[in-house]
Amino acid sequence: MDAQLIAFIGVAAGMVAMPGADFTVVVRNALASRRAGVACAVGVAGGLVVHTALAVAGLAAVLVAVPVLYRTLQIVGGAYVLYLGIKAVRAALRPGLEVAEPDGAPAGGVRRSLRQGFLTNVLNPKAPVLFLSLLPQFVPEGAPVLPRTLLLATIVVLLALLWFPMVALLVDRLGGWLRRPRTTRAVEGVTGGALTALGATLLAEPLTH
Repeated sequence: MDAQLIAFIGVAAGMVAMPGADFTVVVRNALASRRAGVACAVGVAGGLVVHTALAVAGLAAVLVAVPVLYRTLQIVGGAYVLYLGIKAVRAALRPGLEVAEPDGAPAGGVRRSLRQGFLTNVLNPKAPVLFLSLLPQFVPEGAPVLPRTLLLATIVVLLALLWFPMVALLVDRLGGWLRRPRTTRAVEGVTGGALTALGATLLAEPLTH
């Protein structure tokens, strides 16, 4: 394994593990059930597949070249994250908050969690631009570009498939404590506040420029 590849794995691991909307939405779904958390984690990885594929194909450059498309994606992504945040805050404030037992999520709930994870990640407009600028830095001079960028993209997706399900399983492991009504309200409130702040930040940038 070459030094550049080792360096990329370190950078990519830090990028994937960095707390953000993906991490927050996985934690929130994992509180409902292990299956919902893992499904949300797989959805996040699915969003990364789209972003890395766009970067490999060079299509992400279009977002940079056409500001209107980039701003539109920012607004849509910010609105969706803001919606999830407000929904979580309302759930935390609602009397009689119910928490599902481990593995108690119905099939529809699992599909919803998968969709939430996917949309939270894929609607992040900064991700494709980040990958477009990051991947070429780790392609050695003279090396075939397509095979190398495909390898780098695969590493990112595999890291996500390791990290986010692990987060979901850890939350489920601590489920007995985390699913206590007071703790659940606190977690819902914190994650909802974090998602609301992230969504508002994503919306503010294109609307104020």
